[in-house]
Amino acid sequence: MERPQGPPPRPGVGSDPVGDPPARPARTRPGKPRQRRPQRLRNHLMELGLVGLGKMGGNMRERIRRAGHTVIGFDRNPDLADVHSLQELVDSLQAPRVVWVMVPAGAATQSTVDELAELLSPGDIVVDGGNSRWTDDEKHAEELKAKGIGFVDCGVSGGVWGLENGYALMYGGAAEDVARVQPVFDALKPEGEFGAVHAGKVGAGHFAKMVHNGIEYAMMQAYAEGWELLEKVDSVTDVREVFRSWQEGTVIRSWLLDLAVNALDEDEHLEQLRGFAQDSGEGRWTVEAAIDNAVPLPAITASLFARFASRQDDSPQMKMIAALRNQFGGHAVEKK
Repeated sequence: MERPQGPPPRPGVGSDPVGDPPARPARTRPGKPRQRRPQRLRNHLMELGLVGLGKMGGNMRERIRRAGHTVIGFDRNPDLADVHSLQELVDSLQAPRVVWVMVPAGAATQSTVDELAELLSPGDIVVDGGNSRWTDDEKHAEELKAKGIGFVDCGVSGGVWGLENGYALMYGGAAEDVARVQPVFDALKPEGEFGAVHAGKVGAGHFAKMVHNGIEYAMMQAYAEGWELLEKVDSVTDVREVFRSWQEGTVIRSWLLDLAVNALDEDEHLEQLRGFAQDSGEGRWTVEAAIDNAVPLPAITASLFARFASRQDDSPQMKMIAALRNQFGGHAVEKK
């Protein structure tokens, strides 16, 4: 996959997050110092089976291989695959095995987990790195546990930029299962101290990624609303350069802002786009979780409803949302 043109994103950031100022001050933590993993475990080379080699999975395979690990990939597209069936993938790995699943959430993930449950052996581990709902993780963990197979859920953020810049990772599961997969997490994460976290129990990784994406919804909506207002008034004659000026020295600078400028460089007034933006499902799940836990999320909820509004007419704000989603994740846009 060719890397999109334009200024490179700030280092150490995942695909849809907002980024950080170029120089990050050192952080100090009160109390007990952080325990670092032994060097022998961090450098341990391993084999991995990877199911799903699309935009994310294919680049992840390459990044893991660059770190020295062996990756055997399976995809329904034979042109992408190293093997031609899940059975062949499992047979190609030495026990105890780790198989990472990167397929669409829902039925595709469920059928893959069901098939792996019949092929794998006690002591093996399945990692779900897709965008599954956290409640599905709990179900999959119980199903696999009955067969002696471990389970780790991992929210992955990196999009089309992850191959070079690394992927932000949020994972959940038992400590011993996470430790087995840790060399792969270390290979995928961005350089530096941050960018990956063991968020908690099974389901915690996808729950954290869901909240991350809810925040992303609200931030993109704020940029889109500001852009539309600037475009509307006669006194502002160069909206693109106003956005560009915000990239340095302002409190709203971010990687999303950089991507907005990239999009405006490609199509200054976004005239080639239709004001329509899909919602991937995680925004809805975030709002539902907020209702279940009585947590007020007015900004995130409003940003989700704004996407629904894009289904009704050609919304100017949704042109910017669509452009941003295309910039950071390679998501399809609808042309006029």
